[in-house]
Amino acid sequence: MGNITEMTVLKRDGRAVGFDQEKIFSALERGNQELPIEKQVSNEILEQVTNRVLVEIERRFDRDIQIYEIQNIVEQELLQSHQYPLAEEYIQYRTKRDFQRHQAMDINMEIHKLLSKDQAVVNENANKDSEVFNTQRDLTAGIVGKSIGLKLLPPHVANAHQKGEIHYHDLDYSPYTPMTNCCLIDFKGMLEKGFKIGNADVESPKSIQTATAQISQIIANVASSQYGGCSADRIDEVLAPYAKLNYEKHLNDAKEWVAEEKWEDYALTKTKKDIYDAMQSLEYEINTLFTSNGQTPFTSLGFGLGTGFFEREIQKAILNIRIKGLGKEGRTAIFPKLIFTLKRGVNLEPTSPNYDIKQLALECAVKRMYPDVLSYDKIIELTGSFKVPMGCRSFLQGWKNEQGEDVTSGRMNLGVVTVNLPRIALEAAGDKEKFWSLFHERMGIAKDALVYRVNRVKEATPANAPILYQYGAFGQRLAKDGHVDDLFKHRRATVSLGYIGLYEVATTFYGGEWETNPEAKAFTLEIIKTMKALCADWSDEYDYHFSVYSTPSESLTDRFCRLDTERFGLVENITDKEYYTNSFHYDVRKNPTPFEKLDFEKDYPAAGASGGFIHYCEYPVLQQNPKALEAVWDYAYDRVGYLGTNTPIDKCYACEFEGDFEPTERGFKCPNCGNSDPKTVDVVKRTCGYLGNPQARPMVNGRHKEISARVKHMNGSTIKTPGK
Repeated sequence: MGNITEMTVLKRDGRAVGFDQEKIFSALERGNQELPIEKQVSNEILEQVTNRVLVEIERRFDRDIQIYEIQNIVEQELLQSHQYPLAEEYIQYRTKRDFQRHQAMDINMEIHKLLSKDQAVVNENANKDSEVFNTQRDLTAGIVGKSIGLKLLPPHVANAHQKGEIHYHDLDYSPYTPMTNCCLIDFKGMLEKGFKIGNADVESPKSIQTATAQISQIIANVASSQYGGCSADRIDEVLAPYAKLNYEKHLNDAKEWVAEEKWEDYALTKTKKDIYDAMQSLEYEINTLFTSNGQTPFTSLGFGLGTGFFEREIQKAILNIRIKGLGKEGRTAIFPKLIFTLKRGVNLEPTSPNYDIKQLALECAVKRMYPDVLSYDKIIELTGSFKVPMGCRSFLQGWKNEQGEDVTSGRMNLGVVTVNLPRIALEAAGDKEKFWSLFHERMGIAKDALVYRVNRVKEATPANAPILYQYGAFGQRLAKDGHVDDLFKHRRATVSLGYIGLYEVATTFYGGEWETNPEAKAFTLEIIKTMKALCADWSDEYDYHFSVYSTPSESLTDRFCRLDTERFGLVENITDKEYYTNSFHYDVRKNPTPFEKLDFEKDYPAAGASGGFIHYCEYPVLQQNPKALEAVWDYAYDRVGYLGTNTPIDKCYACEFEGDFEPTERGFKCPNCGNSDPKTVDVVKRTCGYLGNPQARPMVNGRHKEISARVKHMNGSTIKTPGK
């Protein structure tokens, strides 16, 4: 007879785990709760069945037992105890799970969902219009990629993903293809040295207009060669030398055509116009580009640190063009995301040289929601050097090359795997020791998933994505037969361990009002610190930079919660909300002030979540009160590294109302005149890191109330304004 406490359970995915008898009772309890109340049995009966199962297992097995053998014994004991309704429920649950596992890998089933416009398929990405052909093609390819990807993944990783214990991000692209995720494009190097796209060898530009045209082409090609966002760091400083070429040309022209005393004014006036036109062209180019996957490139422009004439003019042009808007109606541009850097001595204080541009950035933010802001000194403190995020929130860590030079542009992220923290807390059921045991088990699975991502991406060749590896987007230029790992190893690239739902985790142990409880907050910080320590160990083991990433849970807020509701039912303040709280954000339902929210959240990136983070505050209409927003920016500077603004900017062109539109089942409507025609309204909502236009997307019609409700909890944002 075996000792049941020493037994090993062999899972379907090949893992060997310790025997946990509580899981048997939990499975019976879950099935019992699914029965009509008149057919449910008492906990005493469930315990009796569990005990008989344990006796039978101990009688028949010594060390190892297959998971299906445990389940068969449970079924037999239920039948022998004449618990027929519970036995039927238990058997149906097993069958359903097996069916779902196989269905996820069945391409035909998933294609059928796409053709029937299943919401979970066509609405996975808020910025993809599933009505257009190239998006439909990409969604079809994505279904194939996911099905093959699940078969390629290590079985225990695929199983954990399907069960909702972890989420292997971008499964429609990776691991089916060895693509990278997001990056900081080395625009400076590409513009200076030239590059190649298709059959064209492109030389260094001789004007700012040509430079921005080349940038738009680079963005389109990079976005088609990876699946994440791409960013331009310090774009004002990158483009300034090309604006200077315009100035020198105009100065030479002036010497030929105008009086000497007017040379300077002529050259400066013409150059200002060139800068504005070039930046306006870049704005329109990015918003009219479509990548091969059927969407506008997820692009971010970082700027704000340059203090020279050309840099200042580029900054002002970026902001004024965004304020003006697109087209004759002046609609809000969705891309590129604008990221303005605040720096003490440059633009933060009224006495700083670029304070006037800070005021312009504030005007832009209250009218167009962008720019988000970076706190220069805090970013260095948190990440080791200054840089803008890749895409929406993924941050590289400080890294120096063999010459001791700090390198940011030309680096990249290799992918993200997110752990469902609330699932661990629910399984632990108030037992801290069990929580940490399960936590480390899931981290082990996440590690295997991340290592697999790294190894798969290393299988690419430079010829797979010439723009990235051969022509400079990733900085160092490789030969066609070179090794892509030369750009990843020695911690040049990052790979990210994501997480979701710290609020829900603490709620399971301390109740839903835990934010002011020091013990509860210390527990959540300990989770982040432990993840950081694990990532440091993995980095030492593999020599790639594993980082802790506060996941932008656009779909996971729903997916994880839905799966956990199926398993645990409606749990107060956890699954009953129908969403999980994004990363470390303050529970949105409590409506803290921006200052309270920033003070609460600032500790999490500092504790270790520096591989990806952003803070949000939400306000009422601020267009007449930009000083209120400035008060928050200034307060945030020494506290958080990255801050976004949520303020109503919807506009009705029929009655000129500006503010927050009302969500209805048919769409968003103007609260003033009732107009909901997409042609004459501009509805813009922030979904995690980026803006989106839900009114213009046929795929989301009928879901506008849901979208409006979800926007706040996904952003973890608040609704109180600072003082007037």
